[in-house]
Amino acid sequence: MLKRIDLRGDARDPRELLPRAQIDVSVAVEEIRPVVQAVREHGFAGIREATHRLDGVTLDQLRVPAEALVAAEQTLDPEVRAALTECIERARRVHTDQRRGDHTTEVVPGGTVTERWVPVDRVGLYVPGGLAMYPSTVVMNVVPAQVAGVRSLVVTSPPQADNGGLPDPRVLAACALLGVDEVYAVGGAQAIAMLAYGAATDAEGSQRCAPVDMITGPGNIWVTAAKRLLRGVVGIDAEAGPTEIAILADDTADPAHVAADLISQAEHDPLAASVLVTPSIALVEAVEQELTRQVAATKHVDRITTALGGEQSGVVLVDDLEAGLRVVDAYAAEHLEIQTRDARRWAMRVRNAGAIFVGAYSPVSLGDYCAGSNHVLPTGGCARHSSGLSVQSFLRGIHIIEYDEAALRDVAPHVVTLARVEDLPAHGQAVQARFPTGRTAAS
Repeated sequence: MLKRIDLRGDARDPRELLPRAQIDVSVAVEEIRPVVQAVREHGFAGIREATHRLDGVTLDQLRVPAEALVAAEQTLDPEVRAALTECIERARRVHTDQRRGDHTTEVVPGGTVTERWVPVDRVGLYVPGGLAMYPSTVVMNVVPAQVAGVRSLVVTSPPQADNGGLPDPRVLAACALLGVDEVYAVGGAQAIAMLAYGAATDAEGSQRCAPVDMITGPGNIWVTAAKRLLRGVVGIDAEAGPTEIAILADDTADPAHVAADLISQAEHDPLAASVLVTPSIALVEAVEQELTRQVAATKHVDRITTALGGEQSGVVLVDDLEAGLRVVDAYAAEHLEIQTRDARRWAMRVRNAGAIFVGAYSPVSLGDYCAGSNHVLPTGGCARHSSGLSVQSFLRGIHIIEYDEAALRDVAPHVVTLARVEDLPAHGQAVQARFPTGRTAAS
């Protein structure tokens, strides 16, 4: 089911050889450009037309009524309520510890630089609603934004024909549990355009979604393309691609656990990536047997089989765990599991991963829901340079510079010198103008 890539004795750069989904976002950008332009020019009419054409739902209003949010929360299954509540509490505990405080550095007597951390004012949070529904993604987006102190939060999620054109009721319930009352039944590129440009939310224009400053949350390739197109009009968290899991394992790993975890991410999407990196042929053979057995018993057999058999998935054979570490660092997985002897020691040596799950009892599924960590993570190798969603994603560092006369006079010669070197004499003059009775040493 999983193809094998044998890197034993191979000194080439692993990045050239590792399995990866081939997704051309730039092509998708051109396909969704007319949708984004229609929303910018026509607002509600553009959104309504795209939603009818792409989602098969015709809407008279985009904003979810307050009573629908209340009803979704009140009718939520008690077990689901308990699980979401636990998810929220654990996420809030972890993310609260991420909040940075302001800090002032005295550079010299009379000269200070203060760094303030200021939250973004208004954020749009996208929650997917295609092959699966994601109330947990509401939690992962909303909690860090709230902890950061974002003043205005709006959630948008695709309308569901079997829910009267509203988003999934569990998504609505999660919004209600978190106190988010501005929610829109809009998905895809038209949702991203609405958040970026703002738009009336009914034909009469009696209500309006104001534009946001930043958009976060995962989505399909059309959502990703719209975020790329509108980067700069608004801030974005990342261009999230199909989910991926890599597992670094040795002969101590339980093949049933490894197979189950590979399957767990494959059920997200036919393009999901599941990669096993190991020096153990015996483990590979045992995992292959487990995959055959376990996949047949799953609900989404076709989707999982397609993902596991795709070019983005596979087994990578390495000489030893040192070589395996180099491979997983080159791959830079969204989710990386370490199932080896001394798993924590190996995990602490990893440099590139969205999130690392250590040992037999820390599966990726735990992080998807109730570890307390965030599951909005960099994909497609972006973990080499980017982090997952956190409180810091919603904060901006602003420097506040305060120098008194003596502190400026003391450093003025250096400012004037550097201004002269860069042929920007007015920069130096802006300092000299403050000391009209005397010239600086460098003037």
